[in-house]
Amino acid sequence: MFIANKVKFMKYKIEITEDAKADLSYFKAYKRKEILAGIKNQLLYEPLKETGNRKNLRDNPVAPWELRVGRYRVFYEVADDIVTVIIISVGMKRKHNILYIRGKEVTI
Repeated sequence: MFIANKVKFMKYKIEITEDAKADLSYFKAYKRKEILAGIKNQLLYEPLKETGNRKNLRDNPVAPWELRVGRYRVFYEVADDIVTVIIISVGMKRKHNILYIRGKEVTI
């Protein structure tokens, strides 16, 4: 008889900074819901694992990690010692890899 081993991943707490809350308020309610669902689905477990939607950013002034939720970008850091993902900023990528946060172009 075959018994599969269950792998249990550590669940992280997600905190959203006041600046990130302000970034989110820039979007319409249904887009905020989509972004928050993406954060929950992608970052509750293994937020430090690179995937097709998550990548470690080198020398980035905004945050060390980026999560792609459709055309939206969530910038975050992980406090591994307290098992917490901290959402720092939320923006939208448009043509030619230009990032906009609260409607303003941001250089990353």
